[in-house]
Amino acid sequence: MNALTLPTWAARTHGSITQAIDGLGLLALRLWLAQEFGLAGWTKLSHGLTAPEWFAGLAFPGPLGWLSPDMNWLMAGLTEVLGAALLVLGWPVRLAALALLFVDVIAVWTVHFDLGWAGWNQIETDAGQGFKLPLMMGVMLLAVLSQGAGRWAWRGLPLKQA
Repeated sequence: MNALTLPTWAARTHGSITQAIDGLGLLALRLWLAQEFGLAGWTKLSHGLTAPEWFAGLAFPGPLGWLSPDMNWLMAGLTEVLGAALLVLGWPVRLAALALLFVDVIAVWTVHFDLGWAGWNQIETDAGQGFKLPLMMGVMLLAVLSQGAGRWAWRGLPLKQA
C-alpha cells in the first residue's frame, strides 16, 4: 500500500460524506442572499408605493433615471422580494441572481458610493457609506450566477409524458 493511498474504508467514508454535503454551500449562499434581499424588498414594499425622500433624491443612472423615484422604489422592492423567493426555490436561480446583481450594482452606484473607491472596505462612516456589504453580496450572487442552484433546488414542475 502506498503511503498516499487511503484505506478502502476511508475512501468510502470520504466519498459518502462528499456526496451527502454536495451543494450545501450553494444552498447556504442562496438562503443567506434570499433573507438579505427579501428583507430589503419587503421593507421597501411595506412602506408603500411612494419613495421616501432620501430615495427620491438619488441620481439613478441611464434609463432608470428617466423613471420616477416611485417607480424605481417599486421595481427595486419587487425585484428583491421575487428574486429572494426564486433563490429559496433554486429555480430559475441564475435569472434571479442576475436580476439581484443588477439591483446590487445600482444600489452601489446610487447609495453606497459616497466614499468613492476608498469605500470598497467600508460599511458606514461619518463621511458616508462604503460599499463593502453590497460588494460581498455581489460576489455571492456571482457565485450563484456562475454555479447555478446546486443539488438542493426545486427543478420545476414535471412535464406530463404523453
